[in-house]
Amino acid sequence: MLEFNETDGIERKTLFIEVVLPLAIPKTYTYRVPSEMTGAISIGKRVVVQFGRAKIYTAIVYQVSETPPELYEAKYIIDVLDDEPIVNEFQLKLWKWMSDYYLCHIGEVMQAALPSALKLASETRIILNHSTEFDKSELSDKEFLIIDALDIQSELKVSDISKLLGQKTVFPILRALFEKNIIIISEEITEKFKPKKKSFISLHPQYKDSENRRALFEILERAPKQLELLLAYFKLEKQQMEISKPDLLEVSGSGPAALKTLIEKEIFIQEDKVVSRLSAEELEILHDFKLNEAQELALGDIREQLKEKDVVLLYGETSSGKTQIYIRLIEQMLLEDKQTLYLLPEIALTTQLIERLREHFGGQIGVYHSRFNDNERAEVWQKVLKGEYKMILGARSSIFLPFKDLGLIIVDEEHESSYKQYDPAPRYHARDTAIFLSHLHGARIVLGSATPSLESFYNAKIKKYGFVTLKGRYGGVKSPEIEVVSIAEETKRKTMQSHFTTVLVNEIKAALSRKEQVILFQNRRGYTPVLLCTTCGYTPKCINCDVSLTFHKSSAKLHCHYCGYKQDVLQACPACGSTRIEQKGFGTEKIEDELQRIFEDAKIARMDLDSTRTRNSFQILLNDFEEGKIDILVGTQMVAKGLDFGNVSTIGIISADSMLNYPDFRAFERSFQMLAQVSGRAGRRAKQGKVIIQAYDTSHRIISQVIRGDYEEMFDTEILERRNFHYPPLYRLIQLDVKHKDPHKLAVISDSLAKVLRSQFGDRVLGPEAPLISRIRNYFIQTILIKVEKEGVSVQKIKEALQNILRNFDSQPSSKGVYIHIDVDPY
Repeated sequence: MLEFNETDGIERKTLFIEVVLPLAIPKTYTYRVPSEMTGAISIGKRVVVQFGRAKIYTAIVYQVSETPPELYEAKYIIDVLDDEPIVNEFQLKLWKWMSDYYLCHIGEVMQAALPSALKLASETRIILNHSTEFDKSELSDKEFLIIDALDIQSELKVSDISKLLGQKTVFPILRALFEKNIIIISEEITEKFKPKKKSFISLHPQYKDSENRRALFEILERAPKQLELLLAYFKLEKQQMEISKPDLLEVSGSGPAALKTLIEKEIFIQEDKVVSRLSAEELEILHDFKLNEAQELALGDIREQLKEKDVVLLYGETSSGKTQIYIRLIEQMLLEDKQTLYLLPEIALTTQLIERLREHFGGQIGVYHSRFNDNERAEVWQKVLKGEYKMILGARSSIFLPFKDLGLIIVDEEHESSYKQYDPAPRYHARDTAIFLSHLHGARIVLGSATPSLESFYNAKIKKYGFVTLKGRYGGVKSPEIEVVSIAEETKRKTMQSHFTTVLVNEIKAALSRKEQVILFQNRRGYTPVLLCTTCGYTPKCINCDVSLTFHKSSAKLHCHYCGYKQDVLQACPACGSTRIEQKGFGTEKIEDELQRIFEDAKIARMDLDSTRTRNSFQILLNDFEEGKIDILVGTQMVAKGLDFGNVSTIGIISADSMLNYPDFRAFERSFQMLAQVSGRAGRRAKQGKVIIQAYDTSHRIISQVIRGDYEEMFDTEILERRNFHYPPLYRLIQLDVKHKDPHKLAVISDSLAKVLRSQFGDRVLGPEAPLISRIRNYFIQTILIKVEKEGVSVQKIKEALQNILRNFDSQPSSKGVYIHIDVDPY
């Protein structure tokens, strides 16, 4: 479109831009660019726009054209925020693919992708960064007004600042303050992970030669304690590269006072270094290591297969040394000047790995996950954009970073359910999204696991993926001995002690007598899952959700694990008035309590969502366990992920049946993975570990397969079931959760929707059915499942037809108050 400028008499092009707004709207939206901003516009930059009556947002430029919209008059953009694009073409293609594949809006993808600090809106909160020192005299008048207001009020909304300054857009001013690190954008202030540090002692350089060393003995002749420390140092120096402070004090038998004196005399130097929580063997091999024969073969095989295949599955048992192979692959990428993305399921449990990789690769590695605050995430974003980071280690959200030349993606523990985003949309799976991201960049991807997902193993079986096996544990570590104990038998013989069989109790006693540590696994938190009135059968339930409340002894309250509702413990049954209320079932809190009664002298701690909520609690817990301050660690599935302590010899699985009997088509697959992963925590190089699995059904095939370590047999039996009953990996699933506050209206609406879907898709449609928990946060739920065969059917066409049906459905007056959540590949 051409515009005539009367001032200079020149015809100028008028640009129109399609923008992505961080909102759940079906399309991009068109705005007009003022002539003075024409030169500043390009795809991937942020622009400030008004959407709706008064809301101001930052949007991303998706497309630039000279064509105005046909159905509405385009508003002018207010401002251009960036000198250079902050989102590149690869990311926009990824966003579009995710919105199409996962049946969500591109604005929802943008909302998930960008750090909050990069997507300012009217309601965004601004907080003063008290850790930054600055001179107020160097601020502009408007910056000074904002800081002055933040000194009085702890936080302000962007809309408040607009009123304060008397202008529509304040984003450029806020951006300037943000870049100076004076403000923090968004209320989400989350602690930064702190690496574990250890004190190491070294001899002062002036005493390195033999003559000066001899002089030391004369200096310390009249200080026997200090002399003992020196002799102990020389003894340890011959045995190990680095001498830690605790080791030196232990070997010498001296106290910290004598060591402090030697440091003050400048004979010793104390230095604090970041160390790993892994065992000593792992520390050594991660920093300066050589691959063993099996690893060399696997590495060569991976490189060879990556020439032909885009994706290779590395199937190696726990502690087989997969990480060392990843390091060699990353080194190759650095030589080629390409970027690497290393995905981990749980950053919280792999802090030690992050620090070791940082030590290995130096400043070329960045870390990205949701535990960082918005300023920190925005900083990492900018560094990746500028190419300052050649390697990113992160959780699932790191797939959204602005990579320019991605050469390799590693998905470690690819089977983990943590890679799946459940709420809010986009409900994506990071592993599958990473595979598409690798296609965009022409990169290669390595999936690693000791217990692969059935999808990945199936794709390797049909030759879609490359496949490499890594046998044996690194350094000759023996696989743990696994023993299954019958709860039913011991209950019959009345030998159970609370929830523990005599076999498990005896193994714990033996481990404690050897000064070794124990991990116990129970996949349910809280104290008692159910309270029951034995007179009338009443069970207290959540007022917002159809779920029984869980008793937590620490808070002395009943909790809902879905919406957070709490209420006081019942003293009498509200239905019949009886005081005969019993506790049924048990969680980690009760296990911890019962253990303390049996092992009175043992130091016991709990690792679950409740015990790791507070600041640094997780860090303190791991440090205490590694330093031997905890004898027994009780935990949920958190203990199965990434924990590898050298002194753990015994693992106890309190109730294997609770996982195996869960009503889900993946229950057996997940149980095998969980049991195998938990078992992998036991054992050291010198001694074989022991795993005790307590179960009612001791002959269950999954337990037998775990004992034999026979993943392939599990796969063969499961894949047959999946084929017969039309489940992944042979079929794709699309799950629709239809929600409404009125259960009767919901029943009518969901039945009506299911009939329309059946008319289009036939017997591929199942439901509607109430899920296991049929009401959450006062919304009743009905689930409709669509099973789509992978062979001979276009899944994309089915998705397009589904979207048309849902659009028509939403437009009907009867659909008012209905919410439909779409989950493609609901893992």
